[in-house]
Amino acid sequence: MEWTGARYADGPTAEVETWIDAPPERVWPVVTDVAAMAELSEEVQEVAWLDEGDGPALGRRFTGRNRHAAIGEWTTTSHVVECEEPRVFAWAVEDPDNPSATWRFTLEPRDGGTLLRQWVRIGPGPSGLTLVIDARPDREQKIVFVRMREHEHAMTRTVAGIKARVEARVEGTG
Repeated sequence: MEWTGARYADGPTAEVETWIDAPPERVWPVVTDVAAMAELSEEVQEVAWLDEGDGPALGRRFTGRNRHAAIGEWTTTSHVVECEEPRVFAWAVEDPDNPSATWRFTLEPRDGGTLLRQWVRIGPGPSGLTLVIDARPDREQKIVFVRMREHEHAMTRTVAGIKARVEARVEGTG
């Protein structure tokens, strides 16, 4: 895991990766199955597309219901801001011009399989984290550090779950 930035205004980022024994075309449907993401996350409880359509598309929106022990429950609306099948799938949370976070999966052909990366940048828009920071501005760097470690843990679990699903499907098909 790699993360940069110590303050919310810096737009800290984190990234994790894993190699999957399948080409990007087989990984893509699992990465873009937003409804299944709740099964891979402790925080994400439910995800559903809002707009008509079949599969991911630039500008398409989905809701996410989340739960965190220290923050409580909340619902967000995300906007697909990058969608290049089978290479990049990214979304901005809440306002696409000033998101509370931006998430991205990249799929790169590598060694006969796929190098899958998940990346997040928090901010610059307001979020539940900014409320916590506003209540304890003297602890901002620690609050951001802890949240980025939580994201690292969650993303590591997510890419491992995607890897397991894709490789199980590949083994099951031949």
